[in-house]
Amino acid sequence: MSGTQACRTIAVTLARAGSKRLPGKNTTLVAARPCVAWTIEAALAARTVDAVLVSSDSQEVLAIGREMGATPVEREAEHASDTATVDDAVRACLRRAERLEPPIALDERDPSACVVILYGNVPVRPSGLIDRAVELLRRTGCSSVQSYAPAGKFHPWWQARLSDDGRVTPWEGERLFNGVYRRQELPPSFVPDGGVLVVSRRALLLEEGVAPGPHAFLGRDHRGVATEPGEVVDIDDAIDHALAEAALTRRRAP
Repeated sequence: MSGTQACRTIAVTLARAGSKRLPGKNTTLVAARPCVAWTIEAALAARTVDAVLVSSDSQEVLAIGREMGATPVEREAEHASDTATVDDAVRACLRRAERLEPPIALDERDPSACVVILYGNVPVRPSGLIDRAVELLRRTGCSSVQSYAPAGKFHPWWQARLSDDGRVTPWEGERLFNGVYRRQELPPSFVPDGGVLVVSRRALLLEEGVAPGPHAFLGRDHRGVATEPGEVVDIDDAIDHALAEAALTRRRAP
């Protein structure tokens, strides 16, 4: 790897140009800054990250990354469609980064080498979240770490089926709401919140012998770090945008 910037941890910010529900969401202004800029800033601030790449088919996004001090990596059209997978896009980004001048690559000699996957449409995440996830992966030697938020009132026990004639039946089992009617009695349940995803080099390259599938790149040992309700906001629609705007404005207030 002579002449190559060999990294223990590379952060890849994914921010493609297309979006059907909220066109241009990665570059839309949130609290007076392009949405993607908040994610790039978080990656650059993480002490466990050695290099920050910005993968996009948008020249505007790439320019934002370059101006902030990240390394822009142009994404091929095949990895920028609605059907492109996250792991394919990340692997393609890393391959192109190895051909940059100077090249940027994960250190193949380091068993703890990993990639931090960040989404450009997530402008709100708690300080230190990236480092928490990377440190858990390094400490445990697991395959991947993802951030999870409490399910809250959308708990799986409170999900139901609604027929065309309005009949309500349990989603699973025989008892509606599993017999629980007070939120305090629900067992802890968490959902991925999009704040951060860290994947070991071996897991990302599908070298752990996991059966093929959309989540194979998470590897054999997938773990999580918990966030508090509202600490992470990903923007998919106008309501999400308003929530992120309010959260960031409040965070910047004296």
